[in-house]
Amino acid sequence: MSVVLSIQGLTKAYKPGVPVLKGIDLDFDERGLTAIIGSSGTGKSTLVRIINRLVDPGDGTIVFKGEDLSRIHGRQLRELRRRIGMVFQEYNLVERLSVMENLLCGRLGYLSPLKAWLRRFPQEDIEHAYQLLDVIGLSNFANQRADSLSGGQRQRVGIARALMQRPELLLADEPTSSLDPKTSVEIMELLKSQGEDNKIPVLVNMHDVELAKRFADRIVGMTGGRVVFDGLPSRLTDDHLKLIYGGEGWLQ
Repeated sequence: MSVVLSIQGLTKAYKPGVPVLKGIDLDFDERGLTAIIGSSGTGKSTLVRIINRLVDPGDGTIVFKGEDLSRIHGRQLRELRRRIGMVFQEYNLVERLSVMENLLCGRLGYLSPLKAWLRRFPQEDIEHAYQLLDVIGLSNFANQRADSLSGGQRQRVGIARALMQRPELLLADEPTSSLDPKTSVEIMELLKSQGEDNKIPVLVNMHDVELAKRFADRIVGMTGGRVVFDGLPSRLTDDHLKLIYGGEGWLQ
């Protein structure tokens, strides 16, 4: 498989002299789910958010399908960002809008300013939204307000909204951290299946090692702003986990 995303020499510091990322080198193929694991503050959320430029990078390059994301701005960045779907830890739904309206927000970047303001979506987009509601198991919730949903339902809507963009890459920033174990499994199953069905790579930043090992095709382990493990889940050992998380008292 060909490389669709190549990160080379990526650094980031929010404060001068205090780097969060310290020279990240990673390539991602056109398929598969990659789980990025590590303790809080190790830079994994920053890495995911830099890829779609929610956070600006420091040095280094982020080449997505031939274009360096770290060097573009304005309209060019907006157009490229449409091709990258994002799922958030806190869902980022518009609470007062219906489920259907939240899904259609995923298409706003494709409308003219006037049509976006008037919320005039093509029939094709509306039909696609209904199809995605079936996929996420919420076909009976189209007209229900987002603020009436459970956490798991909100995250399903967040995934469907990202898929409304018809993305070529799907990012998820700790999508299960606020959910119970059963719902977390369901969300990971949905991310995995949609990556496979849409033939796109999925990058998930997460804390749950067992979930990562169960669903990921590849695990990237980070500590102190560096990659210290990159390989198959089956090759992730207790020694690797001690290196990633520090110490061994938390290991069972």
